[in-house]
Amino acid sequence: MKVCVLGAGAWGTALAVNAAANPAVHAVTLWARDAAQADAMSAARENTRYLPGFALPPAVHLSAADPREAASDADLIIVATPMAALREQLTRLRDVRVPLAWLCKGVETSASSAPGLLAHEIQAQVAPQLLAGVLSGPSFAQEVAKGQPTALVAASAHAAVRDALVSAFHGPSLRVYANDDLVGVEVGGAVKNVLAIATGLADGLALGLNARAALITRGLAEMTRLGIALGARAETFMGLSGLGDLVLTATGDLSRNRKVGLLLAQGMSLSQAVASLGHVAEGVYCARTVVQRAQGLGIEMPISAGVVALLDGTSRPDEVVATLMRRDPTQESPESGLNQAG
Repeated sequence: MKVCVLGAGAWGTALAVNAAANPAVHAVTLWARDAAQADAMSAARENTRYLPGFALPPAVHLSAADPREAASDADLIIVATPMAALREQLTRLRDVRVPLAWLCKGVETSASSAPGLLAHEIQAQVAPQLLAGVLSGPSFAQEVAKGQPTALVAASAHAAVRDALVSAFHGPSLRVYANDDLVGVEVGGAVKNVLAIATGLADGLALGLNARAALITRGLAEMTRLGIALGARAETFMGLSGLGDLVLTATGDLSRNRKVGLLLAQGMSLSQAVASLGHVAEGVYCARTVVQRAQGLGIEMPISAGVVALLDGTSRPDEVVATLMRRDPTQESPESGLNQAG
């Protein structure tokens, strides 16, 4: 099998390193948009910019060619760009006939029409004939590159895509579970980033472990409500791309979205917090759009709305917490958790 990873950020590089160690994979092409970055990685055999300290195996070949050329002989294509670049890449690749999967977790925020699209909805617009899906789940790039135990989910309506992802990445240190609920997996991957900002805020304000547990639990209810309204299955949110990814991103010290909340709690401005990361924090860019889409469906997401107020500067950190705590009481049950306010 030949795998082409389009995007040489931390996560794309980590998966390229992982795939190169899999006996089922004979060659990996890692594509970088910047030719200078590709040349630097080729010379150093390391991605010193985004994933320093991890050697690129000999089976990883660097490329800065046109993406269609880089992926021309691939058996599996992985789009490892941020959400903002997905539409462009899928448009370029709309005629490929091999399985393709994206890694980005979020919603589109810049399209002139129908804002808030999930990745599969973008694909339906620009490349509906693709055999496509998503590889998602609780994962930090550094731990995958180290070969530390990780579990992911390969989601697609097409068995060929799920099978290709399992074949390329399932191994001794990385388990890949198949799932055909593409909507649920993508909603989980997008909303957990927003909720991680809220949890980072609570931890930065030293509100305690009780508050953290409450935010994660009620955040999961928000995520599930939105997912079901979009056609997902409720049980997906109890799996790797729902509860699993939420717990990791909300509590892990390597989480960029959590870090944003921590920095805002310390008094940094949003621009200062984002600039200090050096990487994209998808929750910052998609929080408002997630809430807008939920409102359009009649779904309440009070924690996510609080994050938007914080990011927009209309509420201070302490005011966001106070607003959430003043909400009217409600009953916790499967029905209220999925269909009513949080």
